[in-house]
Amino acid sequence: MSNITDELELKGWLMDRLPYEMVWVREDSQIIYANARFCKGVGYSLKECMKLKVSDINVTVTPESWKNHWEEVMTKGAVQFRAVHKTKKGKFYEVEVHVQKFSYNGNSYICGTTNEFSESSFYKNLIDNTHSIANVGGWELNLHDGSILATNCALDILNAENSEELTPPKVIYKFKDSGRFKFLLGEVIRKGIAFDELFETKDSPPRYIRAVAKPILKGDKIYKVLGVYQDVTEIKHKENDVTLYKTIIDNAQDLIYVYNDKGDLLHYSESLIEKLGFSKKELNKMSMFDLDTSVTREFYNSHFEELREKGLHRFEWLISRKDGTKFPVDITASHLKYYDEDYSCAVVRDITAKKMRDLKLYEALEEIKFLKERLENENEYLQEEISNKINFNNIIGQSQAYKSVLIQVDQVAPTEATVLITGESGTGKELLARAIHNSSGRKNRPLIKLNCATLPKDLIESELFGHKKGAFTGAIANKAGKFTLADGGTIFLDEIGELPIELQPKLLRVLQEGEYDELGGTKTIKIDVRIIAATNRDLKEMIREGQFREDLYYRLNVFPIHNIPLRARKDDIPLLAQFFLEKYSAKAGKTFKRLSKDTIDALMHYNFPGNIRELENMIERAVIVENGPTLKPGNWIPEKDIVAASNDFKSFEANQRDYIIEVLDHTNWRVSGPNGAAKILKMKDKTLFAKMKRLGIEKKISLK
Repeated sequence: MSNITDELELKGWLMDRLPYEMVWVREDSQIIYANARFCKGVGYSLKECMKLKVSDINVTVTPESWKNHWEEVMTKGAVQFRAVHKTKKGKFYEVEVHVQKFSYNGNSYICGTTNEFSESSFYKNLIDNTHSIANVGGWELNLHDGSILATNCALDILNAENSEELTPPKVIYKFKDSGRFKFLLGEVIRKGIAFDELFETKDSPPRYIRAVAKPILKGDKIYKVLGVYQDVTEIKHKENDVTLYKTIIDNAQDLIYVYNDKGDLLHYSESLIEKLGFSKKELNKMSMFDLDTSVTREFYNSHFEELREKGLHRFEWLISRKDGTKFPVDITASHLKYYDEDYSCAVVRDITAKKMRDLKLYEALEEIKFLKERLENENEYLQEEISNKINFNNIIGQSQAYKSVLIQVDQVAPTEATVLITGESGTGKELLARAIHNSSGRKNRPLIKLNCATLPKDLIESELFGHKKGAFTGAIANKAGKFTLADGGTIFLDEIGELPIELQPKLLRVLQEGEYDELGGTKTIKIDVRIIAATNRDLKEMIREGQFREDLYYRLNVFPIHNIPLRARKDDIPLLAQFFLEKYSAKAGKTFKRLSKDTIDALMHYNFPGNIRELENMIERAVIVENGPTLKPGNWIPEKDIVAASNDFKSFEANQRDYIIEVLDHTNWRVSGPNGAAKILKMKDKTLFAKMKRLGIEKKISLK
């Protein structure tokens, strides 16, 4: 034994210069010699190496596997294989091993030449470059000792510095779904169940990694796991883009066809199913000629020729649905070249609505112009209203008599009923109209007001219904009428009894049909407007005298509200007077705070023929001439109109009734004729009869 050792040592200087790791081993796997390159590779000195056995370097070797290996080498003479060597520091590296037998002095030995596989040759570079180009990295997990080998590309893909970071306990945390990855690794390690799945990394932005692993078996035991990591982020993004584009196409309202020059329908958007009425199964069997029987082969060939020449063909067409109905479309077909085959991608847009819009374009533009003018007119009108508005949002009153009026307002406001407000001048009829409008469903649209008594007769029609430029002398521009401004809202026609008889049919048409014609206009205007009218005149009397249309009266008098005079609601005088005092004191910069008891008494004893308007004017005058803080009586209260408060006063109608009865008694209840009561009262017979009926004068009468 010592002889061969001595001889090998003598020849060691030659072995050390060889570019390979070399080691000599005897039958019991004891290392008997190793050259310097081998010692450097495993990290041991020669002396240390000669105390080692093969299983100290290749930890996968067992006594049984070594026995089988020795017999194979002895039988074949030479064997080549790959193995993993362990260094003195515990690092593993893969090697290619070439062993052959030799004999000396009747004893057999093995000489092993090893070359580190990770540094070996052209093939390793080729594999690494291939992996890098394909973004594929490989790894191998040794289940015997838990060691792992990984290519540089695998490390790069998972941003790892060394192979240790790719061991199962660490690599799972590089993925968002670490639980899933851990489960799959467990399945392949314990049960040998391979996997091939896509995982998302925790990077920002995340990347998509394809992870593949499969077991390597020895007999029925798993001793290694081989795996691959492939960065497919770019591929995934492209797939997502394709999916997005397909989703966009399928959700497009336009119809999209892809077909070849033979007329085969290759692809279509989902919109075809809904728009044409065919099922997906039916469409999949159709050609363009089945889908549209009006398409001839001659037209189709011509269509494709134009696509090849110009790349685009745009035209209008009529497309048929499954039920046989047709609709107009605009078709834009584009030429596609794919694998040297000609295709057409046609985007088909339904232009039914466009055709209808084209027909109505002029009217639409006119309507826009009209609405613009209306908005400008409304704005101008509302600005005027804002500057003139005096507390229209509040109705002041606590008297029981006035509460019945407010109850009527509350009842009718939510409805669409036409309202006729009657009562003496100055009682606040306009205030009631505004309260009705503000409590209605039209409160977000304007309340337009017009006093029929303030305009000349020849201008009322234009003011109400508007006019076109040139409709009459002085009509230098188009003008929107009050009904146009009130569309969707409410119009308040004050002093309706002053509306000229010749205009009353036009107002009646608005009430009945909801339409009217502008002066000089060529088309009928439809409107949706609520009408509230007011008057201090006796419209029934006007009907009898032929000054007001009876049909118009009944159209206006759907819901009558009689606004009582101030003298019938005297309990409200102190409240109203205090309100006007505070209002005008602030305007005049004076310090009035209250009314004296004498002032209140004086006001309560005044009958206010001008009603609330007169009270307001009276307080405004008092604020100007008096000084505060308490308003005392003065010459601002007209003494000659002060009357003693008495419960004996009769209403105007009661006095009327008494006087008519007195005249009838004088004429022996003769109404008509030269000596009748109508002659004395200077009234028409029919008028007197109607008034007698209204006042309850029911005694027997004579017609002579």
